[in-house]
Amino acid sequence: MSRRVLVLNGPNLGRLGSREPDVYGATSYAGLVDTCRVLGKELGFDVDVRETNDEGEMIRWLHEAADGSIPVVLNPGAFTHYSYGMRDAAAQRTAPLIEVHISNPYTREAFRHTSVVAAVASGTVAGFGIGSYRLALRALAEEIGG
Repeated sequence: MSRRVLVLNGPNLGRLGSREPDVYGATSYAGLVDTCRVLGKELGFDVDVRETNDEGEMIRWLHEAADGSIPVVLNPGAFTHYSYGMRDAAAQRTAPLIEVHISNPYTREAFRHTSVVAAVASGTVAGFGIGSYRLALRALAEEIGG
């Protein structure tokens, strides 16, 4: 039986492949979804990949994860730096939650150096491109015995 995992993506991540490829790479959002689902299946996960530009929707998804004890891989996008509502929803987690970033925020603009999510996440993976998601899914498998 597969364990359900949510891979949640915040603002602008649906534009992968066309949005700043020098920063975020050439892989499209569809490629990201495929990567997560294929590796997830190998790890015994049923991966549900979602993307939203809406803070309220992200908060509802985090509530869904908390209510169902569903592990989460979370790329908050710009919400990382200012969404205390999302941070508070993530703090309610009842299963591991791994924060992920495609780029390394610490090598970018100063405003990106602060994550309001990091303190309530199980861990953070950043700077490995789409590979950050693969590393996060593998970390989840280790964490929950996937």
